Amino acid sequence: MRELTDAQKAEYFRRSYTSVDGLWFMKVEELRGFEEALEADRRVWSVLPKIQARILRSILEAEKGIDELARSLAAKQSAEGFGFEVEIEGECRILRVIITRCPWHELMANSGRLALSEWVGSLICNAEYKTWAAEFSDDDRVISFSLESQICKGDRVCTFRFEESGQP
Repeated sequence: MRELTDAQKAEYFRRSYTSVDGLWFMKVEELRGFEEALEADRRVWSVLPKIQARILRSILEAEKGIDELARSLAAKQSAEGFGFEVEIEGECRILRVIITRCPWHELMANSGRLALSEWVGSLICNAEYKTWAAEFSDDDRVISFSLESQICKGDRVCTFRFEESGQP
């Protein structure tokens, strides 16, 4: 009997994860319509990142702050199959995550739902990454999030901007 390699196991779980996300969305959409499914999705993506961030902080033994957010987001993007770059502007305490390949946008395009990608992407990315920012903030340092560009809006890349205010 052939055993799965660690890479095959990771691929299996990554594909299952993305499949279940799309599948539950479509089933809620069948029952309640697109707008209610999208609102449920936004609510899920406002909570799931808390879990993801806490798991990665534990695994990576990461503290709070923008440097640790950068390290954790790099691990997340890598595990989820994104093409990305991470840039930190030193004294300004600005982190940019530049997405060059978004598997979620590709799934929308491949499922014939490209026209909905901007609507979904804008809502979900804002919910998800604001939560990541909050999970790496503390009483002394607050990290804010904004979207500077988005593939789903026709831009060449997505640019996620995180800015830390306060004292490290």
